[in-house]
Amino acid sequence: MNKQYSQATESTSSVPAGSARYARQMRFAPIGTGGQQALGSSRAAVVGMGALGSVIAQHLVRSGVGYVRIIDRDIIEWSNLQRQMLYTEQDVVSLLPKAEAAAVHLRAMNSSVTVEAVVADLTAANAEELLADVHLIIDGSDNFSVRYLMNDYSVKHGIPWIYGGAVGASGMTMTIVPDETPCYRCLFNEPPVPGTTDTCETAGVISPIVDIIGSVQAAEAIKLLSGNRQALHRTLFQVDLWNHSWLPVSIAKAKRSDCPSCGRNHYDFLDEMMSEPAAASLCGRNSVQITPNQPVSLHLDELAVRLQPVGAITLNRYLLRIELEDDLTFVLFSDGRAIVQGTDQLTKARSIYSEILGN
Repeated sequence: MNKQYSQATESTSSVPAGSARYARQMRFAPIGTGGQQALGSSRAAVVGMGALGSVIAQHLVRSGVGYVRIIDRDIIEWSNLQRQMLYTEQDVVSLLPKAEAAAVHLRAMNSSVTVEAVVADLTAANAEELLADVHLIIDGSDNFSVRYLMNDYSVKHGIPWIYGGAVGASGMTMTIVPDETPCYRCLFNEPPVPGTTDTCETAGVISPIVDIIGSVQAAEAIKLLSGNRQALHRTLFQVDLWNHSWLPVSIAKAKRSDCPSCGRNHYDFLDEMMSEPAAASLCGRNSVQITPNQPVSLHLDELAVRLQPVGAITLNRYLLRIELEDDLTFVLFSDGRAIVQGTDQLTKARSIYSEILGN
């Protein structure tokens, strides 16, 4: 299993961590002293420390959630800084993994909170280990495979999770409470075909939408962990900032008895065969091949149109080639297989595949 753990450090600071720190939050009647104590006893996992994860984790730590585990596989790059508010230019120069850099900044915000950094992919192989001892899972990820994995784990073990996604100027979020609400698969039965959804790489993103969606996710987390479950919005909450549209869609009747996950208890995405696409270095070629975990058939001509914003494209009947920044090249075949040329780092190649195709 490819993962690295940082030391989960406890506070040794003399800075007050009790009522003085949280005084304004405790004066908010729904939280009060009891809610604050509940937050301090809570354990949460944030999966993905990119744009959404940066917002979510800061709110959790500043609010006094006692233990926050942050999980991310990637390193910080210059293009992240426009919207991933937790990081600095020095983090990029230092080539730091996002989880490690985030942990340093979060601990500096609140030394009374235990922050654990995990540099790893969340997969079917390690989900039982990384999510087993938390009270809540919060989605800061950028791909569908991980979301369906979190959903299956949540339903199987009865642990709530909070979905969130943002691209362009739009975003949505939904809170899943097993046995109370519909699960993610009730609304979105299967992952979309790679390349059929917008991503930040193809459609761009503005930072305010990230703040809003991440903050709504964090507010839902604070409600759950402080004992205010009745205050959950219980909708598929959608926001389009560019057109000033706020649309909470009721999901009260969306729970499906035939849902594979919460209806039939088939946890397909906890099967390692359903986890993220396989990645393998190609010997002597400074390239990584990514292979989907299930057969797909892509229309390369249609994808060429959608992916034009990503980089210069070459298309023939066999493949689609995109020239990326930093001397990287992305070569995609109609069966969903891709070769990322210019790197031998599996994690980086997976990230590029996810950023371009959305899965």
